[in-house]
Amino acid sequence: MSVVIIDGPTITEFVNNSGEFSKFVDEHFNKLDTNGDGVLSRDELQKRFGKFSSREYELQSQEEIKNLYDALFEKFDANENGTIDRDEFRTLMKEIMVAKARGIGNSPVSIILQDDSLLMRAIEYKEIVGDDKNQTTDE
Repeated sequence: MSVVIIDGPTITEFVNNSGEFSKFVDEHFNKLDTNGDGVLSRDELQKRFGKFSSREYELQSQEEIKNLYDALFEKFDANENGTIDRDEFRTLMKEIMVAKARGIGNSPVSIILQDDSLLMRAIEYKEIVGDDKNQTTDE
């Protein structure tokens, strides 16, 4: 875990780069899809998703977590087959990240993140893009 400074525009920029965002979301999807069948079941998500989320997830009761997954499946299982496929998962992650960006807003905030979280990836992406922009303007 790391303490980092992040703001909404950093998250939004990461999400809007569909190639980079999809790459990282696909990595998470593959970690969650423990049986390798190309879809995520409720069981796979409940057992694994907390390992990739924030500290607050660990503080929730089992009932709160169950309600969260019920809501996620109701909204994002578009074909209502009881699983979430890769495209549905991308849509889910994008909506979550955009909501986090709106919630954080334009002012930088200090937050504790797991090193492999999507928010941490947004920060890493910003550092890479920032370095590329600095190199471009220095030349």
